[in-house]
Amino acid sequence: METLIQVSYLVASILFIVAIKLLNSPRTARLGNALGALGMALGMIATLFHKGILRYEWIVLGVGVGSVLGAWMALKVKMTAMPQMVALLNGFGGAASALVALAEAERSQALTEYFASPSFSPTTLAIIALSVLIGTVTFSGSLIAFGKLEEILSGRPFLLPAHHYQSLGWLILSLIMTVLYAGIQESYWLYGVLGASLLLGFWITLPVGGADMPVIVAFLNSLSGLAAAATGFVLQNYLLIIAGTLVGASGLILTQIMSRAMNRSLWNVLFAGVGSSTSTASAGDRTVRATTPEDVALMLNYAREVVIVPGYGMAVAQAQHAVKKLMDALLARNVEVRFAIHPVAGRMPGHMNVLLAEADIPYERLYEMEKINPDFPQVDVALVIGANDVVNPAARKDTSSPLYGMPILEVDKARSVIVLKRSMNPGFAGVENELFYQPQTYMLFGDARASLEKITEALKEL
Repeated sequence: METLIQVSYLVASILFIVAIKLLNSPRTARLGNALGALGMALGMIATLFHKGILRYEWIVLGVGVGSVLGAWMALKVKMTAMPQMVALLNGFGGAASALVALAEAERSQALTEYFASPSFSPTTLAIIALSVLIGTVTFSGSLIAFGKLEEILSGRPFLLPAHHYQSLGWLILSLIMTVLYAGIQESYWLYGVLGASLLLGFWITLPVGGADMPVIVAFLNSLSGLAAAATGFVLQNYLLIIAGTLVGASGLILTQIMSRAMNRSLWNVLFAGVGSSTSTASAGDRTVRATTPEDVALMLNYAREVVIVPGYGMAVAQAQHAVKKLMDALLARNVEVRFAIHPVAGRMPGHMNVLLAEADIPYERLYEMEKINPDFPQVDVALVIGANDVVNPAARKDTSSPLYGMPILEVDKARSVIVLKRSMNPGFAGVENELFYQPQTYMLFGDARASLEKITEALKEL
């Protein structure tokens, strides 16, 4: 039976690796997701035959409750709330690893008292404490990320006096108690690690601004994998080690990609507090040119090429299907339509890709920032739908802006720019957008979906 379990773990590990590879392309992502789920199911079933399991009542209850909650979330959570769901699931993963490590610690303590000799080596005890530390930081940090994404908490960075020094203090305290627990094997040191790491997760996530949420979600995803891998070493479970390492490594790579897309380091994201102060430039002496759906339709009708730039405002308005209808209407008039995708548009990596795929917009029409930026000077109309910070020219021109140096979609170089937005409020970074005041920019205020539907109807009447 043990051999069969290990073979099942090997097959599940291969399925995980193949799944991650398939997730690299939208064409194969659905199959990759299915293979990953199959691998997880195989791993769970094989574990149920482990000789260490004596009773199944709580396991059956846990599987039942978890399955119902998972199915409900998958069916009911809107695509606009997917970043919040990802953040929450990261937190659950970290919490699960920490709880398993705590259970092993209690088992170790009981065995030590029964046999009057240490049952675990100091190295194993240190790994238990590290699993608790990383898992708890992931859990508490993910709760803050969820709160900001759900707008229960403000998206602005929250900084206490000497905030980052306090974070460093919680980290050092957690590590000291980890060493003490490994050396003394007294449970109160481990629960001290639990408390300090819980606060550490809060402290390192509170200063992260809303504009940096894609980066922090990827980072927390990586931490959840590292916590699982550490727990795998404690349990000597090879599948958990492999799966956790895959998640940890891929999460770190994704974090690096997201940070590079913003031209910032992870350290800068965690400790710079971008958005804690807003741009002080006054808009009183600058002109905003408002427009109507009929005027926008007229501009689009005479365009040869239109580039659509989706942002989080499109997700909030659930406007992706309206975008598809507008694209079809333009293509029927032989107008070339492309989509410009910024790596951190929305609130999680790939957010815009997922929404556009939901509306059956061909992947071939989606262009990454590096590929489409050189083409903007030849674009007749750039249609910006709810994007803000990722199209702000201040990132390229204003050295005093907290966005300075962040690569952006250079829509300001297009011949005409139409911005669909509810109001003139700044984006997640809290920085005023210079694009809105440029002479070729026109603002169409209102709900993005309603505005797009009106534009499409007006276009059909021309």
